[in-house]
Amino acid sequence: MVDKKFLEELEEFILQHQIDDELEAKEYICYNESPVLHEKSDIFEIEEFIKNNKKPTLQQVLFQYMDRNGGTDAEIYKKAGLDRKHFSKIRTNPEYRPRKTTMVALAFALGLDEEETEDLLGAAGYSLSGNDIPDLVAKFFLMKGIYDLARMNEAVDDMKSKSIRTI
Repeated sequence: MVDKKFLEELEEFILQHQIDDELEAKEYICYNESPVLHEKSDIFEIEEFIKNNKKPTLQQVLFQYMDRNGGTDAEIYKKAGLDRKHFSKIRTNPEYRPRKTTMVALAFALGLDEEETEDLLGAAGYSLSGNDIPDLVAKFFLMKGIYDLARMNEAVDDMKSKSIRTI
């Protein structure tokens, strides 16, 4: 026969472990339902999304078009109306984001079509707007295959000075 004291210890042990098991089960459930776990899961999903959807950098896109174009750096930045220092900053600093007008000038200097221009602008975080007069003039010039920046700037000035009505 089992000793009474031994039985009491056994009951205490079982009771304690049942409580510990219940606590572990509750902790497991709480852990699985915890926002922290979901945050870790979300971070993994975000990282995976970024890995699968990350596009080339501005420098990669720009220099891909420049390589295809075949001109030297100096020819292209001069044609775009940029100085050597500014172009060097674009080339060497991945964090630098040139102004939209600079990117449009580079697109014109490279002779890019409308889709390629949007690709280049998109790499810098820009796009040509459908309601901005300079953007519409640039689109018109791209559509016509006219890459004369001085002429485009004159057209922008002319269109801005006129009262254009929208229907």
